[in-house]
Amino acid sequence: MGDSLVAADGDLSELWAAFSRGEGAARDQLLALYYDEFRRIARGVLNGDRGRMHLQPTDLVHEASIRIIKSSGIEIRDQNHFLSLAARVMRMTLIDEVRKHKAAKRGTVMTLWDDVVPAGASFDIEDFDGTLDHLAKFEPEGAKIIELRFYAGLTLPEISDVLELSERTVQRRWRTARAWMLKELTVAA
Repeated sequence: MGDSLVAADGDLSELWAAFSRGEGAARDQLLALYYDEFRRIARGVLNGDRGRMHLQPTDLVHEASIRIIKSSGIEIRDQNHFLSLAARVMRMTLIDEVRKHKAAKRGTVMTLWDDVVPAGASFDIEDFDGTLDHLAKFEPEGAKIIELRFYAGLTLPEISDVLELSERTVQRRWRTARAWMLKELTVAA
């Protein structure tokens, strides 16, 4: 298996198919290929914490990678779909870590959300996640768009591909969901 899965032109379709069949070598290769991207995402998510939780981006990536390794046979179509899976896993991993941190009575964990005004507004990560869950109950696509922007760092055109929606629809739902999230988070603060 190994490097032969990745075609010279960068076509990863065979690698996605092998991952979907549960082949360990494909999974390992994809995790290696996207490790730096996962760290970039984790740094962004943990940006507002200022070290209070003592969770480093590398730790978050490693824990999320372990969870991806344990999941087997998940159908992956392409890079954006893989990053969507990684976003979901990283979100679950982070929230589990935040809950452990709070259970040890170490206080709240903050995150910066660069997609809102004022730029880089910070929110309690557990409040952010709870608000996102609440949004998902009545606007699941809007919540998925927020999740993909925040936890995977995908652009709106990339999200359009992942969700198989038009870019205009994604942009409209993004604006609405972001405004609702911001309103709810600032009321809770």
